[in-house]
Amino acid sequence: MGWTFCIVFFLFVSACGCWPLPDPEPLMHGEVQSPQYPQPYPPNLQEQWDLSVPEGYRIRITFTHMDIEASAGCYYDSLTVLYDGKVMGKFCGSENSADGHHPGNQPILSPSNRLTLIFQTDNNNPERHQNVGFSAHYQALDIDECSAPGDASGPLCSQICLNTLGSYICSCHHGYELRSDQRSCVLSCAGGIFDEPEGSLHSPGYPNSPPHAVSCQYIISVELGFTVSLNFSDNFHIESVDTQQGLSCLNHWLQVTVPNSDPIKLCGVKSPDLMVTNSNTVQLDYHTDDEGLSNGWSLDYSTHRVQCPFPGNVAEGRVTPILNEYLYRDYIFVRCAQGYKLMMEGQEMASFSTMCQSNGQWHLPLPECHIFDCGEPEPLLNGGVTFLSGFQNQYRSVVQYHCNEPFYSILGAVNVSFTCESDRKWRSNNDVVVRPTCIPVCGKPTQHLIEHQRIVGGNTAPKDTIPWQVLLSIDGGRGGGMVIADRWIMTAAHVVVKDGITALNDTVRVYMGLNDAQTIVDSPVNAASVHIHPDYNNPQNVDYNNDIALLKLQDPITFDPSVMPICLPAQDATYVTGMMGLVSGFGVTVTDNVRFLNNKLNYVHVPLVDQGKCTESITSYKKKRINVPSLTNNMVCAGVPEGGKDSCQGDSGGPYALPDHGRYWAAGIVSWGAGCGVKGSYGVYTRVANYLDWITKTMQEN
Repeated sequence: MGWTFCIVFFLFVSACGCWPLPDPEPLMHGEVQSPQYPQPYPPNLQEQWDLSVPEGYRIRITFTHMDIEASAGCYYDSLTVLYDGKVMGKFCGSENSADGHHPGNQPILSPSNRLTLIFQTDNNNPERHQNVGFSAHYQALDIDECSAPGDASGPLCSQICLNTLGSYICSCHHGYELRSDQRSCVLSCAGGIFDEPEGSLHSPGYPNSPPHAVSCQYIISVELGFTVSLNFSDNFHIESVDTQQGLSCLNHWLQVTVPNSDPIKLCGVKSPDLMVTNSNTVQLDYHTDDEGLSNGWSLDYSTHRVQCPFPGNVAEGRVTPILNEYLYRDYIFVRCAQGYKLMMEGQEMASFSTMCQSNGQWHLPLPECHIFDCGEPEPLLNGGVTFLSGFQNQYRSVVQYHCNEPFYSILGAVNVSFTCESDRKWRSNNDVVVRPTCIPVCGKPTQHLIEHQRIVGGNTAPKDTIPWQVLLSIDGGRGGGMVIADRWIMTAAHVVVKDGITALNDTVRVYMGLNDAQTIVDSPVNAASVHIHPDYNNPQNVDYNNDIALLKLQDPITFDPSVMPICLPAQDATYVTGMMGLVSGFGVTVTDNVRFLNNKLNYVHVPLVDQGKCTESITSYKKKRINVPSLTNNMVCAGVPEGGKDSCQGDSGGPYALPDHGRYWAAGIVSWGAGCGVKGSYGVYTRVANYLDWITKTMQEN
């Protein structure tokens, strides 16, 4: 019902003039909520909503939330949905309640453009402080009148019904036009375009002659990529004239025109049967005059996808799918064999597909499959790689790592080969997944000592015979040391400690690969850190217990014939009395009882001495001199009782090496002695085997 708007005039009498306002246009959508939503709804309530949308639409209502007291049959509180007084649904409860009837997520559709909602509550709701009611959205949905049955007078449209928003319209097939009643069709011959993939055509009035002359045009135009075929029925009749040259389509004809081809005129009583046009567009022109007789023609047209050429093959690849023919919109894929990659115009492709286009050509040419490579194998420090098979790191190539012998060997002494696998990674032939490691070969010089010489009064060591020997220069002083790893030098603690103060890193200079100190041409290697055994304490030079130190170099050494490490003692190393050991150094030599500092690397073989005999020697020496150090279990003695073979000043920190199956191991460090080569005395060396744990820990932590 519309509203009434009144204006009241006050003169001597009151008068009221009222004009009805037009009804507002129904809404296309809206929202309905229970009173006080989202707060709990009140008791003793009855609320009604009369919803409407424009004619030609129906209402779809969707509940976004419902929480109404649940009861069997929604007896107490409920929301009722009605159409024209008929109940479409009565709801209560919540989505998870066992009782009640919840609409769920499905919308409710009205048959027409009206819908009524009634919400009622009683006065005894134990959960009235919890139930919040409902919230719903509604919207107008177009009614498809064309799918609905017609009324008593027949269907809505005699030929074609087209649904529109809120209504519908009628249309006619080609050759017909709509009557004034906008529902029924009458014979006509207007132009038209047929774009469906299949269809039927016939001349006006077919299979009878039209009542008057016609001139009709029909155009079949389907999307690119399809070709049209015309299949004429057997009942074909277009007036023709027989001439000496044959059948002539003089006054009546059906002309078929295909782009880029000459038109074809058809007449007579013989059906053309099937015509394949190889085009997506065909024009049909039908002409008759007012004389003569032509019953006409009918045809069914169909479309077929354009065909593309067979794609061919790809070397080391596979084209799929394999079909007897390839048609418009067909896709083919190319996958390379294992170990090969897709390549096009010099670029690698993750995948490849190409489509048959509407012009009968593939939109991309086929790619190529190139064998892939794994790239250069990772370089091996102090080693290299040898190709066993394959070419340029390609798939299935096999390489083997090797170390730079005889200075390095493979850890574990296992030769491991690596193959370029399908994941483009080098993978080993066993459980090894990383490249091997080259470890230094220790204690095996490339040149060997031929005869036993002496240090005190001895001869020069031949080149490369004692490659672990190191010359240390510390604040002008000289000492010895030995290489034990690519960044570590072992020496005596007293060489790098003076008056209880450890030498600074930059004052420690390390020379390696020498057998003549006067021929130094290379710059020394500097120490990065100096590590003194924590229990070394010798401020008065009378306690040489724990006389051991390690120097870490700033840069690693690459070993060669002149610089190689000496082996550290084995865990079960033993010191056997009488075993001959090798002592070397650049220290003091004695000639004709005259001492002088020697620049040549000298060496001597001296045997291990029984610990008790060495102790007796030192005890005897203490009777002649004071401040003579004591022998401990961390020391070992070597020498001969007649003297003449010994280490001396300047040799301190150097190696005392024992042979074991062709290798030399660091049994001792030149530490101290009672004189140099004195009869009845021996050289004392730090027993290295006692310090294996400290050496390992220091090297690992630094």
